[in-house]
Amino acid sequence: MKWSAMNWRAIGTLALLCGALLSGWMMWQQRDRGTATGPIGKRPDYVLHDFQATVLDEGGRESFTVVAPKLERDPDVRTMQIATPEFQIPPREGSQASAWTINSQSGWVSEKADEVRLLGGVRAQSANADGKPIKIVTEELNVFPDARRATTASQVTLTQPGLILNGRGLDADLDAKRITLKNDVKARYERAAP
Repeated sequence: MKWSAMNWRAIGTLALLCGALLSGWMMWQQRDRGTATGPIGKRPDYVLHDFQATVLDEGGRESFTVVAPKLERDPDVRTMQIATPEFQIPPREGSQASAWTINSQSGWVSEKADEVRLLGGVRAQSANADGKPIKIVTEELNVFPDARRATTASQVTLTQPGLILNGRGLDADLDAKRITLKNDVKARYERAAP
């Protein structure tokens, strides 16, 4: 049997078509392997591990410093998600107030770093004008570092030497150490040890 050039061309074309279909099918089967889940636009544009960062306000002064094991930045809205952060919020320049240290299970920082939302096991600590410790414990706290303010609508425990206050809702001036509990406030006084 003789094969004409036309038959060889037809066989070659058919073989190339089969190869292309097989390659396309194999690529289709591999498309989900090794890719992140969720929309591609939701991948962070950068991730930091075991880091310390100091954020400056618009005037170039320290707004806050954060230390954490992981930070992810969302490229679409330019906000940051932080795992188990520790924030150091210094007093205003020239103020005699002491810095605040605030820990939580997670944190979110706005695009301009003028708002920090802390969630889960929030503990804020500082010292009053007499150098005595102040501690705030709550499940969520919104901190505005440039304004040196903090707020929450959640249950709060405020502890100072000799006094424990429990209530719901808080508004705090972090520099003046003026803390207001808004609702359902209960106080317990403890005698100082001699």
